[in-house]
Amino acid sequence: MHSSKTEGRLYAPREVVMNRTRLIFFLVIAAAVVIVGAGLAIRYLRPGSGAPVAVNTPLEVRVVTALAVEPWVTEAAKSYNATNPKLEGRPIHVTIIPMDGLSALARYDSASFDTRSVPTAWIPDSRYLVELANSVQKDKQGRDVFLTDGEYRARPVALSIFAWGIYQSRAVVLEKKFGEVNWKTLHDAAIAKGGWPELGGDRQWGYFKLVVPNPRKNVGGLAAMVAAAGEYYDKPDISVADVTDPTFQAWLKELMGSVTDISGASAYTAEDFALLGYSVGDGGQLLESDLLANMGGIQTRWGDPLAVRYPKYVTWFDFPFSVWMGPETTASDKNAALEFEKYLLGIDVQKKAVNYGLRPVHADVSVMADSNSLFAKWKKQGVAEVVPQTSRMRSPSRDVLQALLRWFDLNIAKR
Repeated sequence: MHSSKTEGRLYAPREVVMNRTRLIFFLVIAAAVVIVGAGLAIRYLRPGSGAPVAVNTPLEVRVVTALAVEPWVTEAAKSYNATNPKLEGRPIHVTIIPMDGLSALARYDSASFDTRSVPTAWIPDSRYLVELANSVQKDKQGRDVFLTDGEYRARPVALSIFAWGIYQSRAVVLEKKFGEVNWKTLHDAAIAKGGWPELGGDRQWGYFKLVVPNPRKNVGGLAAMVAAAGEYYDKPDISVADVTDPTFQAWLKELMGSVTDISGASAYTAEDFALLGYSVGDGGQLLESDLLANMGGIQTRWGDPLAVRYPKYVTWFDFPFSVWMGPETTASDKNAALEFEKYLLGIDVQKKAVNYGLRPVHADVSVMADSNSLFAKWKKQGVAEVVPQTSRMRSPSRDVLQALLRWFDLNIAKR
């Protein structure tokens, strides 16, 4: 018994030590779990760290949008946000940033967007602006920042074209004199020394006045000069050699010399038609959607509706939804942008595009389906349901655009 008591006294301290060791071990493990958990929580709640973020943190989709489609896209964004969309359990919120295509291109080229808030996507006026942005970024980064194929490829969400908008009273005179309205017709009208009386019009009209958007404020101004070159050379593809040819430049200067006030021209030229009437000009080649959106105001205020005519070489604006593929936005951001793109391409939203004078890209939406659409309303003024793309002007290169802008600055802007 003595020995057993001795053994009991000898074993009791060892059990205490072992229990104490186990307690310390579990405390260390618990502390480690707390530390790791806290670290993960901090990363989990911090957006933009490359780690998962809290499910209640919104996916902010910022879309730089061309001015011509901004009203329609903004309305769509408001409707989309109202549906409380989600992706992977996180809410999506879309913000629209209106910006002319040339201004946006310059900011992409110079990387002047805030690196913490680089737009998730861009809807420029035309696909060629996307190609120009890629050409610069390829030199800088060795890759495209907007894709042309695959799931994230740039896809058109609406269409519009450059069309002639001439006051009806003036169009009648020009068509009687020249047979049709085109760049050569307007050039000859512009250089008529006797003004409108020489052309067969009213002497009170003075001299013919051309309307062209300011190329420094609206990509349409550049598109107009490219279209004029296309008709001058009778071909859809224009080179630097074409636009720098002295004979062509002399012809273009005579044409552009009839513009009333190019230095003060606003981005929305058809809107100036509605506000200021004949003092702005007699007509010009403008974006069809811009013309249609202002036709009613022009007729109401001036009692002389615009006659709409389509050129031989048609300039199409396709407004491609282009997702930024840089590391500044996450995969979730990019996928959220695709969700909004799908919404814009839906049949209901495409039908609303027609209300803004835009041509839908959805095959099942017709511009004439609704008798109240702008296309149906102004059909009698020459608005066409279908415009063939067989004579579509090809996208100008960056060198062509820069040559035209340089010529414009030296010959027209400073006059």
